[in-house]
Parts: sequence; structure tokens; C-alpha cells
Amino acid sequence: MSDFKNVEITDVINEMKKYNKKLNSKLILKAYEFADSKHKNQLRKSGEPYIIHPLQVAYILATIELDESTICAALLHDVVEDTDITHEDIINEFGQEIADMVDGVTKLGKLQQYTTLQEQQVEDYRKMFLAMGKDIRVILIKLADRLHNMRTLKYLTRDRQIANAKETMDLYAPLANRLGLYSLKWELEDLSFKYLYPEDYREIVDGIDKKREERLVFIEKIMDKIREELKTQHIDAEVTGRAKHLYSIYRKMKRDNKTLDQIYDLFALRILVNSVKDCYAALGIVHELYNPMPGRFKDYISVPKSNMYQSLHTTLIGPKGTPFEVQIRTWDMHRVAEYGIAAHWAYKEANKNQKSVVEVKDDKLAWLRESLEWQKDMQDPEEFLNTLKTELFEDEVYVFTPKGDIKVLPKGATPIDFAYSIHEQIGHKMVGCKVNSKMVPIITKLKNGDIVGIVTSENSKGPSRDWLKYVKTTVAKNRIKQWFKKADREENIIRGKDLIDKEIKRIGMNQTELYKQEYINAMLTRYKYNSLDDMYSSVGFGAISPSKIISKILEEYRKEHKDLDIEEKIEELSKTKKINRNVSNNGIIVKGIDNCLVKLSKCCNPVPGDEIIGYITKGRGVSVHRTDCVNVKELLQEDNRMIDVEWYNENKETSYTVDIEIFANDRNGLLADIIKELSNLKTKIMGVNARATKEKIAITDIKIEVENIDELNKILKALRKVDSVYEVKRKK
Repeated sequence: MSDFKNVEITDVINEMKKYNKKLNSKLILKAYEFADSKHKNQLRKSGEPYIIHPLQVAYILATIELDESTICAALLHDVVEDTDITHEDIINEFGQEIADMVDGVTKLGKLQQYTTLQEQQVEDYRKMFLAMGKDIRVILIKLADRLHNMRTLKYLTRDRQIANAKETMDLYAPLANRLGLYSLKWELEDLSFKYLYPEDYREIVDGIDKKREERLVFIEKIMDKIREELKTQHIDAEVTGRAKHLYSIYRKMKRDNKTLDQIYDLFALRILVNSVKDCYAALGIVHELYNPMPGRFKDYISVPKSNMYQSLHTTLIGPKGTPFEVQIRTWDMHRVAEYGIAAHWAYKEANKNQKSVVEVKDDKLAWLRESLEWQKDMQDPEEFLNTLKTELFEDEVYVFTPKGDIKVLPKGATPIDFAYSIHEQIGHKMVGCKVNSKMVPIITKLKNGDIVGIVTSENSKGPSRDWLKYVKTTVAKNRIKQWFKKADREENIIRGKDLIDKEIKRIGMNQTELYKQEYINAMLTRYKYNSLDDMYSSVGFGAISPSKIISKILEEYRKEHKDLDIEEKIEELSKTKKINRNVSNNGIIVKGIDNCLVKLSKCCNPVPGDEIIGYITKGRGVSVHRTDCVNVKELLQEDNRMIDVEWYNENKETSYTVDIEIFANDRNGLLADIIKELSNLKTKIMGVNARATKEKIAITDIKIEVENIDELNKILKALRKVDSVYEVKRKK
């Protein structure tokens, strides 16, 4: 049986009555009875009757105060996928609105139309997001569905537990965060953490339990003191304390390289007041009572997060120097913090003869409309998935226009992203930028509070392809790619034809046998192209790989040639091959140039796996730098001398020299332990230089040889575990 509260339909209805006094209980009961009859005799992996799952999903949504139609759709969300009920049946029984929500949550049915399982999964995501664009409630049902599945994950096999937990951590938890649904986000993260890193999870749970009483006494004393002072100042407030969520503690331990004993702010205080004025008054009071930690104050009331979250955050120094966090917000802000996008649904009764309708302000979903734009022309499933994950990352920077308007961009964004966030033409005509009144390279990473001005010119020839390596927003990437797509269509068609032809020849086939009209039509329909030229242009432009196109044609070809082994051809397509004559002796391909002298720059020592860029030197061939190299900013000013380069993946023989720096508390035997760890990993050591400062800090510089970035990361990770070592980094 489930570890969580058993729920009956009466529990769902009673929960809804708390916020909807005019609830249509008959409609909810009808949806429940319909689902119960259709799922009859079906069981979950836990052995429970299947109806328990839709009931739990409906209950989760009722706790965040969703409307009747959404609760009905939650109860019915699996009947089309798992029974003989159709979309039309739902329309007839419950109307178009509920039926469309159920359809948005229902997975695509036919796996055989997709070449790989990944394509099927990505198309499910795409369908879900497009449905979400029409009705945000679709994704709320999906999140509640995922939450209950995660609560009962223990009944699945270990491989399915890991796969579901990873998908939840990568996609669903960030999505809940993007929508401001923190109550769901935290539980999704903690449950994923439990199955992905069970040992770390248990260690944190046990560690917190050991000192729980001690910490509760500590936090209660602080809360009593704050309550007393707020009352003295006539501020009506509720002060509560909560333990921080397990995954946020784990992430902090990893980020700061600390043990659980070194993480003191395991509890956060929350102060809820009646007005914004009281928020700032309460902030002043807690700052009077306890010293604030420098650099740890954030005002999300003046500058709300893009998911509508508002609050004041401050970290204070408590008794005995122990830090603790305080969040201060109004009751309305707290509702948004708990329910996110769901808090903005408002019931309106048009008249007695009409049902209640649910609305959400357009500006609250502006980010979603922007996010959906880049999906239109994105045929490659892998690119879609990567872009989707990038779009959901929570780290953001807040920057300003010269007029004081705020722009919210992802962490690591550049002035190029900023320009395109203002307008497409501003980005296309950009020739320079000022950050805080100073001219800076356009690839400079923006920081919170920067004031950004864009310099444009009517004589600009448009964006550079190199910009794609530095922009973070999908809006900017999409605009730049569209510009080149339009500018180079004819060239892209020729290049696309050539790439397709080479791939077909590589697998030992020819166009004549594959280019049957019905095969081509199926491929064009699958990837939503209007013509062959559109497909060729897309391949030549890089929007989709030739292997994806040919794999789909082969799928159709197989239907009429069942005696041939097509699987081998499809597998061969997945192996990317590069022409050997383009590869330099140090494993670098310079795009468009054969037999070119190539050298790895010593200022940053790139290794396979690093993002790299080439610079055409005068008389000494191409110099290859890491894109984060300090010298690249200066080189980019000479745009006409930059060239695309990449690693040749099949070159296994070459080794690369890397300098690493190790910081540790000095002790006897430290260097011997470091050398021993490297020997265990069979690392080739080229040189060692060790020294200690007056403060007893040991600094060890080691030159090693590695084959690629994965080997280097493995070495860095192992060295961080050596006793007394607190930082290991690669020298720039």
C-alpha cells in the first residue's frame, strides 16, 4: 500500500469546498464514477486498485485550489490512454473543455511511427507543452500526476526508479519552479534525490535527526524574540520555522564543498504580514535584533522572480555565530509562493445561467508564449530536449535598460541576449554595447544590477555565427538561426542535399531505392516540412541531422522490404563519422580547411570535451582556445579571423597537458596522499610544485597528461576527496 494518506472522493470534495462555496459536487462525482467504472479490475504496480491514482492526483490539485473542470480532468486523465474510451466519448460526457485537458495529458499512442524511444518521449513533451500553451491547467495535472507517481516509486524496478527520478529532476521539478509551484517543486526534488542518491539522502536524514531537538530549541528562542519585538512595534505577523528541504541542503553541501555539520542554516524562519509596508518594517526589526550577513539580502518584492514569486530574503547571525535565514512576505505573496500560477486563477460568475469560468492574466504567461516560439521550427528531438531543459533552469540575472526597465535573463547571458530580448532588429543591428556606461565585448557575461546599453548601426551586416556559442536565451538563438536560415537558403539546400547523399552512400544504399514518393511523404509529414527543399534547407542549416531524415525513410522502406536487415543501417547512421583528412595531429578539425597547421594554445590548454574556438594567426596556422579563455574576448574583436573548430571524437591516441591547482590545509603526508591518489588513477604526472603560506595553506601545482575532459573531471573529483583538500581547480 501507499506511504501516503488514503484518499476518497469525499476528501477531494471537502477540500474543494474550503475555497469554492458553489461547488458542483454532482459533476465531480460523475467524473469519479465514470473513471472508477472504466478502470475497474486494473491494478497499479503496488497492487492497489488503479482508481487510487487519479483520486490522489485530483486531491493534490484540490489542495492548490484548482477549479471543477481541472479536478474532473484529473480524475479522467488516464481513461483515454488506458481504457477503450475515446476523446469523443469524453466530449460527449463532459464537454470540450475537460476533454481537451485530458487529451493534453494523454501520451501519444503509436510508438512505431517514431524511430527511437527518445523521439517518442520528446514528441510527448512537445504535445504536452503545446497543450499547455492553450491551457496552463494541462501542466498542473501533469505535475500532480508525476508527484503521485514519485510518491509510489518504490514499487518499480531500480532502473525505472532511476529513469523516472532523473526525468523528474531534469524536467518536472524545474517546470514546477518556473510556474512558482514551490510546494510541488520541493517534494518532487526530495523524492528524486531519495532514489538518485540513496546513500547521500540517508546520510542527510540521519544527520538532521541527530541534532533535530538542539536545532528546534535554537530556532524557537529566535522566533519568540522576533514575535515579541514585532508585537511591541504593533505589527500583526505570523512567525513560523521550517527545516530546509533535503535536496537544497545536499546542493549547498556540494556547491560549498561542506559536510552537514558545517551547514548551520538548516532552518528558515518565515514572517507573514498584512502589507508591503509591514514587510520592510519587519525587515528593519530583525536587522536590529541580529546582524545581517553581508551579500545575503535579496529583495524579490521590488524585483519579483519571473515565476511571480515575491519575498524579502535575509541571512542573519544568531547566537554563538550560527547563521539562519528569514523570509518576509505578505499573505497574498505567500499564496503565490505556495500555489504559483494556480494562485492567479480567479472565479467569476457571469450570471446565474452560466458556469463559473477561470481566468489568468496574459502577462503572467508571457514567458510561456516566448518559450513556445522556438518549438515551431525545431525538428531534431535531441535539440528540442536540450533546449527545453535550458529554458527551465532557475538561475537568473536581473539587468536594467538605460531607462530603468528590468530584464530577467538566464545566468550567463550576454549583451547579445539582452539586445534580442528588446527586439529582433536591435539584435540584428547590434555592433557594440555598454555595461554600466563602459564599452565592453558583446560576449561579456552580465551580472545582477548591470545597466546595459546596446549600440546599433544601420550598416551592420547582421549577426555572426559565432554569437550562437555565447548566447543563453532560446529567443536569441532562434532569432540568429532564423536570420541565417533566410539569408542562406539556397546555399543550405545545396549543402543539405550533399549531406543527405553522403550519408546514404555511407550506409551502402542509393537515392533511387530510398526516394520512393510514399517514403518521402511520410518523412515530410513526420518532420512537418512542406517540400523537399524545405527539408534540405533545414539539414544544411543544421536544424536537423541527415541521419534523422534517413532513419525515418528507412522505417518506411522496411515496411516493403521486411527481408532486409534495416536495423544495422539505422545503427550505422547513429555513428557520426568525420573525414580523416580534416583531422590535425592533435585531434582538431578545422571546418572548411584541410591539412592546416593547428596548435593548442598554452594560455588555456584545451582538452577534448572543452568548448573551443579557432583563431587564424599570421603565419602560424590556427590557434585553438577554450571559449572561456581570458584571451578570447580580445581575439573576438577581430571577427574575420575567428574560425569554427571541433574535436575529432574518434581520436583516442592523443594526450593533452593540463595544469591543476590544489588548495588544502597543510599537514604531514599531504603531498604523498595526493600523489598516491593520482597513481591509483594511473595518471601521468609531468611536474609538481608544492608550497605553504604563513597561514598554513598548502598550494600544490601539478602538471598532468589526460586524454579528454571526462578523465580530467574524474581526477579533479578524486583529488577533492583527499583529506584536508578544500579546493581543486584547473588553471586558466
